Amino acid sequence: MSAQHPHPESRPRRRAAGAAALAAVALALTACSGASDAPVGEPGTPSEPVELRMTVWTADEAQLALFDEIADEYVAANPDLVSGVTFETIPFEDYTTKLTTQLAGGNAPDLAWVFESNAPEFVSSGALVDLRPKLAETEGYALDDIVPSSLGLWEDGDGLFAYPFSNSPFAMFVNTDQITKAGQPDPAELVASGDWTFDAARDIAKATAESSGKQGLVVRDFDYQTWENLATVWAGWQATPWSEDGTQCTFTEPAMVDAMTWFHDAVFEDGALPAPGTTADFFAGDAAMTITQISRASSLDGSFDWDVVPMPTGPAGAQNVIGQAGIGVFAAGEHPDVAADFLAHFTAPENAEKLAAYFPPPRQSLLNAETLAAANPNLDAEQLQAVVVDGVEGAVTKPAHKNFAKLSETVRAELDALWVEDADVEAVLADTCSVITPLLED
Repeated sequence: MSAQHPHPESRPRRRAAGAAALAAVALALTACSGASDAPVGEPGTPSEPVELRMTVWTADEAQLALFDEIADEYVAANPDLVSGVTFETIPFEDYTTKLTTQLAGGNAPDLAWVFESNAPEFVSSGALVDLRPKLAETEGYALDDIVPSSLGLWEDGDGLFAYPFSNSPFAMFVNTDQITKAGQPDPAELVASGDWTFDAARDIAKATAESSGKQGLVVRDFDYQTWENLATVWAGWQATPWSEDGTQCTFTEPAMVDAMTWFHDAVFEDGALPAPGTTADFFAGDAAMTITQISRASSLDGSFDWDVVPMPTGPAGAQNVIGQAGIGVFAAGEHPDVAADFLAHFTAPENAEKLAAYFPPPRQSLLNAETLAAANPNLDAEQLQAVVVDGVEGAVTKPAHKNFAKLSETVRAELDALWVEDADVEAVLADTCSVITPLLED
């Protein structure tokens, strides 16, 4: 995860290629739309047991072993329906492009993981089947146990088109060794006193970087490319890139201008964050603090003392942000009824508890420190309560839009002008709005 990324000025060719590839998303989804007008029903017994295929982006052997275990239980209980379930790993960075290529080529998987950023596109296209009737009628499923706020991206009218299996809050990991050595305040004590703000985090990061000769605060996986990860920062200003209905650009709103000005100055004036072209891995001891998802705690190896605290408050107060992913069933798959039945098994309460070892669940009954502590030995009950349990309730997700595939590359291109010392923040954001407005209205 610490691989060096090219400097922004060296990326135009890659960006153009990415835009061309992502343009296929809408075409692929349109090609397989329209088949999901009717909800899936009870699976009839096929002439012979079928093989199901689910695409995922994890290659973690422990996670895949758990998936196989859950699938084997389903196969054993339904030998007349299913002969096996294959979990096909597609690399994270190529996932959506390759998935939509499969759809466009008539090779749709039965089930798939879907990024939150692409949720509106997949849901509105008709590519996914309505799961609500199946989940509601499945004995013991307890559909009403799922936190309502976690379903927003995956609903359209009364339909539910994916199950939000992963709801991982963003938090601030801190290297307490570096912070203490620099004589800086303990972030946990600032949380307790109500003084844990973005300004306080910036000041600690600046001072600690000067003391250690390393980096201060890293927004992990941003690297001046994945701009949507800055939602973890601008949420403290209650800023958004576009309106809730996705039709109006809001990069020029005062809240966003203030948030991006704060970030720009923290990089280029204060040196609190790495400059473009600098890679620093907190988990390797290269930085004092990092904003990342709580699931990254497994990367800590005990080589330094650390803590994890909630995100700082901004001028608009505290705002929790989660990274979310859903599991959907494709209407264009060969066995949508059987696939939906398997999804109901895969995400049932007892299996959601097993999956909680890696993916914070959307189920209210499982969102407690006791359950999560059993699955997350690196974190204590207090940390889990503050960061995970409290972090999921009322949280917002990173930006999502029905045209996100096009918007993502376009916004990144426009924001390249922001990552220089003398950038005019307001002008860059105004230019960004001018360019993306037609995509929002499309």
